[in-house]
Amino acid sequence: MSKVTSSTLIKFKKEGKKFTALTAYDASFAGAFDSEGVDVLLVGDSLGMVLQGHDDTLPVTIADIAYHTACVKRGISRALLIADMPFMSYSTPQQTMENAALLMQAGASMVKVEGGHWLLESVKMLTERGIPVCAHLGLTPQSVNVFGGFKVQGRDAENAQRILDEAKALQAAGAQLLVVECIPPQLAKTITEALTIPVIGIGAGADTDGQILVMHDVLGISSGYIPRFSKNYLKQTGEIRSAIRAYIDEVADGTFPAEEHTFN
Repeated sequence: MSKVTSSTLIKFKKEGKKFTALTAYDASFAGAFDSEGVDVLLVGDSLGMVLQGHDDTLPVTIADIAYHTACVKRGISRALLIADMPFMSYSTPQQTMENAALLMQAGASMVKVEGGHWLLESVKMLTERGIPVCAHLGLTPQSVNVFGGFKVQGRDAENAQRILDEAKALQAAGAQLLVVECIPPQLAKTITEALTIPVIGIGAGADTDGQILVMHDVLGISSGYIPRFSKNYLKQTGEIRSAIRAYIDEVADGTFPAEEHTFN
């Protein structure tokens, strides 16, 4: 199978072909996901919770992400590899340039940042300097203390319009992908149809171009709270590779996410 790039995902969007993404943190799991056909792998700052045992993603450092990015890169040959920019690693354009370069040097093909209008200058600068950007709107976990917890975003008309406007602005600034998290499916559908870049959803309904989940949730090994938008595919199939194939198949045919995985 040929290597997945941002151009591949744009082609999928134009063809109406749904694609899948998963978090990954090491070479072994990344290699398994890659060989089964997962299109996008994200070295997420979710590692702070699922690997390091923190209550949220805030303690994760750029060194943590760079280390795990290098591990994942050594395990894959096909999937597009995205690395999260962790909390306070991109508060200024200059800091963003330096830290994004570290992640690209570690093996990432794209970096992901959380936020809206305040990021436009940084997104433009990254893109102009050869660093592709995945933007992230809706529930942005690094802002959990501003939101007052992990809460669904965009349920009222004003905030829904703000998220849509920010999505369009981020695309205009050069973002090549967009993740929308924990927003109503109607809003996710509107954003997906309004943008030419691919939109990846998590807890955002089935009408986005792709879906992403945390690998620990897919395999049913997350400790504590399991998000409503997740599904334990290992329980369904009994084998890791079969679980990944089931996830891919259900995203492709539109049966995942179902209504019970979304927030209306």
